[in-house]
Amino acid sequence: MTDARLPVHPAGSPAPLLVVVDGANVVGSRPDGWWRDRKGAAERLRDRLAGRGLPGHAGPVEIVLVVEGAARGVASVPGVRVESAPGSGDDRIVELTAESAGRARLVVTADRELRRRVTELGAEVAGPRTVLG
Repeated sequence: MTDARLPVHPAGSPAPLLVVVDGANVVGSRPDGWWRDRKGAAERLRDRLAGRGLPGHAGPVEIVLVVEGAARGVASVPGVRVESAPGSGDDRIVELTAESAGRARLVVTADRELRRRVTELGAEVAGPRTVLG
């Protein structure tokens, strides 16, 4: 029996939780020298996400890391799809959240305005510690 609150894929299994990570905000939450190599910092975050998934969440997840500016061009890896925002990373995160209406979504950011925008679309929000541990 499936949970009526979760969207269901055509195959009958619940859609995995969509986790959209605000790369610039999460990377910028720790003063570890990320500003010297923004692309490298985004790649380290991507690799951490690929290796750990979403700590504390037992079910399947689909992780999308949104990067912008100097971090554009980071490649996707198994377990993490990377979206290079053509403009504002926040706007791309809002678009991804809106495009995925009808399924469980979690946006990882500390940006107050972005949190407001995605919660208006029905997404849950969590801070950078959620993925950084």
